[in-house]
Amino acid sequence: MDPDGGAAEAGGDSQVWSAVVNAANKAALSAWVRETGIRLVQVNGQRRYGGPPPGWAGGSPPWGSEVFIGHLPQDIYEDKLIPVFRSVGKLYEFRLMMTFSGLNRGFAYAKYANRRSAQEAIAHLNGFEIQPGHPIVVCRSTEKCELSLDGLALSVKKRPLLQLLGELTAGVAGLSLHPSPFRKGRQTAEVKYVSHCAAAMAKKVLVEGSLCLCGDQIEVDWVKPNTRQECHTSVQAFPETLPSSCSAEDAPSRGPPESVDPLVPWAGGRALDYLNLQCEERQLGTPVFLTKCVQRSPGGWLQYWYQVVIRNYPSPFSGLVWIKQDPSVVEDHEKAKNAVALQLLKVLGCPVA
Repeated sequence: MDPDGGAAEAGGDSQVWSAVVNAANKAALSAWVRETGIRLVQVNGQRRYGGPPPGWAGGSPPWGSEVFIGHLPQDIYEDKLIPVFRSVGKLYEFRLMMTFSGLNRGFAYAKYANRRSAQEAIAHLNGFEIQPGHPIVVCRSTEKCELSLDGLALSVKKRPLLQLLGELTAGVAGLSLHPSPFRKGRQTAEVKYVSHCAAAMAKKVLVEGSLCLCGDQIEVDWVKPNTRQECHTSVQAFPETLPSSCSAEDAPSRGPPESVDPLVPWAGGRALDYLNLQCEERQLGTPVFLTKCVQRSPGGWLQYWYQVVIRNYPSPFSGLVWIKQDPSVVEDHEKAKNAVALQLLKVLGCPVA
């Protein structure tokens, strides 16, 4: 087990820097792992023990069995934390949130075999000094399992969206679509996951991936009670005339008609050509793109980092975007550039569908 949690890039300065941060405690953690045979796995910024632990029989613990642990010193690791939280009950899972440098992020989650053990942890460990002068916070975890995806186009349907999220994230249990309470003529999806852990990991993937659907940037957050109420009581109007990419059976329930933006003259997906034309007409200079594939999902989705410099525009653009791999149609980097170009057209105020 690598205390830094994950594969390092050979020869990188960041690897050398990461190795010297908190080196003594990392060495102690490695020694503890060797001595105990405990298995720690790091995925998407969190290091996990158990879930289930060795020898576990039966299903997952009931709701209410998890506690949140806050105010942790960033240089402390599982070799000091797990024995403390095991002292009050049988642990099913322990998750420590990590930074790229190998320090922890100041909080963790402990899930017990039952609710009583979680209550014991709160009673005995809330305010406990994990290090001299460092009392920690231990309280019941909210175990949120639902995400809100706001800003979806009217052309987005439930089944394709469910399939997409199933490819990008793990543990999707279901979703529902509602009129957006925040953006006129848009939809909000409430996505339910099988556990808080699955939902938290999905949120990290979708937020860091700057989820983009149908050319629109989607806001990803936890479902909040007020958001849920507004979604289910909203009477927002949808356009009577749908975009050409959407059929009547795809439409949500509609209210009074409203206008729809006209289609732009680059049908066929060449948003990049249209962006170049717009920049030329506005005397901004030709956009220069840098793209790099940084992640691949099992479902064939690629995550690209990008930076775009337009000579006469005040600042460069950078971020992350997901695209679907399709070698038979267009080269992946070109497809990523087209997806980014569509977003830049909107930033520049160009008419897009």
